[in-house]
This record gives sequence, structure tokens and C-alpha cells, in this order.
Amino acid sequence: MPELVPHVADGGQVTHDVRLQHHFDDTEQQRSAVTLGMWVFLVTEVMLFGGMFTAYVLYRSLYPDAFAGASNPLDVGLGTINTAVLICSSLTMALAVHAAQVGKPAGRIMAWLGATMILGGAFLVTKMYEYAHKFHEGLVPGSAFTYAGPDARHAELFFSIYFAMTGTHAFHMIIGLGVLTWLVVLAQRRRFSPAYYTPVELGGLYWHFVDIAWIFLFPLLYLIGRH
Repeated sequence: MPELVPHVADGGQVTHDVRLQHHFDDTEQQRSAVTLGMWVFLVTEVMLFGGMFTAYVLYRSLYPDAFAGASNPLDVGLGTINTAVLICSSLTMALAVHAAQVGKPAGRIMAWLGATMILGGAFLVTKMYEYAHKFHEGLVPGSAFTYAGPDARHAELFFSIYFAMTGTHAFHMIIGLGVLTWLVVLAQRRRFSPAYYTPVELGGLYWHFVDIAWIFLFPLLYLIGRH
């Protein structure tokens, strides 16, 4: 049910939905506007990742052997585990959105959001472990970079792009966990119903985008052209 509060207008008392911002005529117009805003935001995110993908493809075409060799130290097993984790998190996020849409109890919504957060956290822990291993091997670009192959300079370029792309993705994951935490708080306050579930829906769009970005990152960095 919408949250209604009384106010006085034209000499009489009427009610309005407190979730409706004053510059919108009704909740449907507001929902359409915020959904459009989210899609515009996601387009800018596609442009951000698209620029990095373009840089990777360009340099890989220039130095194919160096990039193929540099990808060998990447742990395909951990990358596969993280891919499976994110696919499962997309499922739990979709179930959270569905639970809000059909008016399931707040506890059900919170449970699916919580499961998504646990999976997202597991992804980040695995990625941090992988990063630590690269530090230990001396594969972090900089003065301490150590690479045994003949194309050390170009291998360092590969790892520069690798850390830029996966680091940006991990940062988006952290933001996503913050969004999910906010959604859990709203669900606990019984803010969602079949008439109002837009925040969960938009949070789901963001989370699915982050998952899809990894689906492209994983084969591009870990699988293609390995020796």
C-alpha cells in the first residue's frame, strides 16, 4: 500500500503518496523518469568499460604473443569460480526483484538481497586473494614488476590493463553492495509492495550490468589466446 499523508489544499484535506516527488504528476511518471535515468547512467557505464575494452583489443592486436603469454599466470580456476558466483548472484537478485513485485513478505526480499550480497562479497574476497598472489609474484606494474618472459615491457602493459579493468569492475561491485545494503534497510522498513518496487528493480539493473561486464572480462583476459 502507498504511504499516504494528509495535507490541506483548496480548503480541504487530501492525501498524497510520500514517495511521490513534487515535480512529478503521479507515481507512474516518476517511475518512468527514474528508469530512464538508470538506463542513461548504464549507457555511460558501457562507454567507460567500452573504452577499456577497446584499449585492450587494440594493444592485443599489436602485441598478440606478449599478451597471450602474459595471460598464462592468471588463475583460470579462480576466474571460473567467480564467474559462477556472479551468475548465481544474478539469479538471487532477480528473485529479490520478483519477491518485491509480487508482494512477498519483507523477510523474503531481505533474504534474497542478503544472498546476493554474500555472493558479491565472495567474489571480492576471491579477487583480493588473486590480487595478493599477483603482488607476491611481482606482476603488479611498477618498479617492482618482474616477468621472466622475453616481452616484459608488453607484459607489463597487459597487467596494467588487467588491473585497470578488473579494479574498475571490483569498485562497481563495492558500490553495488552499498546499494543492496540500502535496499535491505528499505525492505526492513516495509517500503516495498506490488505498487512500489522501483528501487529494487533499478538496483537489479545495476547489479546485472556489473555481472554482464565480468562475463566479457573473464574470457577476454583469462581464456583467449592462452599458450
